[in-house]
Amino acid sequence: MKIDHLNPPENRNDTVLPLPLEVRADAWAVDAACSGNPGKMEYQGIDLATGQQVFHFGPMYGTNNIGEFLAIVHALALQQQMGICKTIYSDSYNAILWVNKKRCKTTLPHNPETEQLHQIIARAENWLRTNTFRNPIIKWETAQWGEIPADFGRK
Repeated sequence: MKIDHLNPPENRNDTVLPLPLEVRADAWAVDAACSGNPGKMEYQGIDLATGQQVFHFGPMYGTNNIGEFLAIVHALALQQQMGICKTIYSDSYNAILWVNKKRCKTTLPHNPETEQLHQIIARAENWLRTNTFRNPIIKWETAQWGEIPADFGRK
């Protein structure tokens, strides 16, 4: 299904992005990319009102699911640090589930190549266990809305 949105949309004045009406512009979108799986992984967050990159991490050796999980936690922690509470959109059902359970259920082997990433995962899980947040985390509906604005465009 082809998604046609005008940029900027004529019926919205809250964003510079071609967002569908169902999507809140006062929000962030997060996404990860991985060259190989596992492979070179990175993730980023985009402000949906401005289209600007809010954060970027990587690349480092990991998996796409880990990147998606860490992107949500990064967004939550950064918003808390900034004293804001915005909706977070992710196109990863698994990552949203892992965040809600406060556990990254990865099967990535623990070895010298992955040690640093496993330490980052442990820190993210600890942050989830020791902090509270009210941010809605919403599944980005790619089939209806097109690619998430945080997508790296490498498909």
